[in-house]
Amino acid sequence: MSKTAGRPLRADAERSVRAILAAAERVLAENPAASMEQVAEAAGVTRTTVHRRFANRQALIDALAAEAVSKLAEAIEDGHPETAPPLVALHRATANVLRVKGAWGFALGPGLAQSEQAARTHEEIALRCTELLGRLQRQGVIAADADLEWVRRVFYALISEALHGGGHAPRGGREYDPDALATGIIDTLLHGVGPRAS
Repeated sequence: MSKTAGRPLRADAERSVRAILAAAERVLAENPAASMEQVAEAAGVTRTTVHRRFANRQALIDALAAEAVSKLAEAIEDGHPETAPPLVALHRATANVLRVKGAWGFALGPGLAQSEQAARTHEEIALRCTELLGRLQRQGVIAADADLEWVRRVFYALISEALHGGGHAPRGGREYDPDALATGIIDTLLHGVGPRAS
């Protein structure tokens, strides 16, 4: 739950903050230089309401990044990386991550400076990912001598390319199937692009 000055927000204030953050993602994705006034208009609230919740534009962007990273962490956990069969967990977590990254493209973009809290959450996500890849390695799905940190980085790059690359990538709000993309990403990660043994 969002907090102001360490206190939990009332339900109406919480709804207001969520509306502002959702509007900020939409507006800033289209125009990274957009003002807080433009965010307020998109959220359907007054400029005063935005300023009451966020001291300045940077505070709004920090809160937006923290919210998006929190959604990303939830997406990973929803894949049950410790308890589901590893390939099932990897597919589900990948599809979930694609959905979140597709919805929070600005807040999770590579050019956005991360708050300390968001950076810590990213580190936790990387650790969870490496642990899941370790489960796959122990099952023989990933080569025993593979460097799991490198595998994780390749996995991240495939996700990024699927979302932000040219040509076939889903951009500008186009519809895409996260499950199908997840299948392609995992297939490429685990089998590469060489010919398959018959």
